[in-house]
Amino acid sequence: MVGVALTRVSGDHGPVKPLLRVALHNDYEVVVRGLRSMLEPYGGSIDVVEMDAQMPVKCNVDLTLYDTFGKAQVDGEDIDEVIENPQAGKVVIYTWNMHPVLVDQAIAKGCKGYIDKGMTGDELVDVLLRIADGEVFVSPPLALDDHEDPSSDTGDWPGQKAGLSAREAEVLALITQGYTNNNIASRSYLSINSVKSYIRSAYRKIGVERRSQAVRWGMENNMLPDRSRIIVH
Repeated sequence: MVGVALTRVSGDHGPVKPLLRVALHNDYEVVVRGLRSMLEPYGGSIDVVEMDAQMPVKCNVDLTLYDTFGKAQVDGEDIDEVIENPQAGKVVIYTWNMHPVLVDQAIAKGCKGYIDKGMTGDELVDVLLRIADGEVFVSPPLALDDHEDPSSDTGDWPGQKAGLSAREAEVLALITQGYTNNNIASRSYLSINSVKSYIRSAYRKIGVERRSQAVRWGMENNMLPDRSRIIVH
């Protein structure tokens, strides 16, 4: 632990422990800011010290919560750089994509948790504290077809104010970055028909008909990745 004065209690009568120092990591600043807002009520247990968008963790933290929105999944190299960073502490994946192959790869690479975004704030904090105490946690698989959008009111994402669901927004973000439908399907572990379904519903919500219009909308509405580091304290 690094210079932490605030404390949390372990159990009802357990010893006092330092606050869990956490970094939040994603490619979009709105996503990490949304995560911080979700964790703010738990300041007696969690200390968010850094928020990174496409930047390596700089502060020495106990745990990095890695949100996969708009990013390569854990089968890519992005997560390897986070895991290999000694400042990042234990790496925990935070995602709606509970594909068994991704879960297995994350744990095999050394991640200490693979958490479904459908968790409540209370559940998320409880799991993060358990991981900090040595547990390796994987959320149970959801009984969802890949064309179903997981119901989650947690966090923020680009396009949310326009009515886009998390998956619609992610697909649109990848379109804005120049990915083809097949690229998106492969990257997201979705069927091509599901990708097309998300595209149709996203286009309808933002009022466009063609891919070029969608790309322009995305560029004008913060659907391209950011590059920033925010040291909270």
